Amino acid sequence: MAVKIRLARRGRKKKAIYDIVVADARAPRDGRFIEKLGIYNPGTNPASIVLESAKAVDWLLKGAQPTDTARSILQHEGVMLRKHLQVGVNKGAITQEVADARFDEWKESKTDRKATAADSLSQKKDADKQAKLDAERKVNQTRAEAIAKKNTPPAEEVPAEVTDEVSEEAPAEEAAATDAPAEETAE
Repeated sequence: MAVKIRLARRGRKKKAIYDIVVADARAPRDGRFIEKLGIYNPGTNPASIVLESAKAVDWLLKGAQPTDTARSILQHEGVMLRKHLQVGVNKGAITQEVADARFDEWKESKTDRKATAADSLSQKKDADKQAKLDAERKVNQTRAEAIAKKNTPPAEEVPAEVTDEVSEEAPAEEAAATDAPAEETAE
């Protein structure tokens, strides 16, 4: 009997969630399976994976063949590396302590990469949001300027000499107006 590690689809239309299962190769995609290893949800950003890695390594050592998508998920989670190291331990090439140390080192670097990716993703989101807000402010400002231009009546063309004379006479008239009330109060 050929055993595969593959994905079984569930969830609603256009919102798929996949179970990572061990199944007979002849069984239908969403049909009978031997054991459920985890869940893969590609709908989140980044995709969320819940996997029982010890069971997956055990099935790989027994000879189960992962499909292409399942293999990439297993590699992402470190299951394929752990299987590779375990084969080395079984052959006597390395000890269990060395294999565990190598796996722990890989896992630490992986968590650092995940944290960096999450930070860059949030920074990109913030930058995109700020760019959209700036573009909206610019559009709103141009609209406001267009409305203000439309609502202001056109200025009549007055010769420059007349405006200069009016501006010179205006301060004198204002001064006289302010002096007059002071004189009235004194009387």
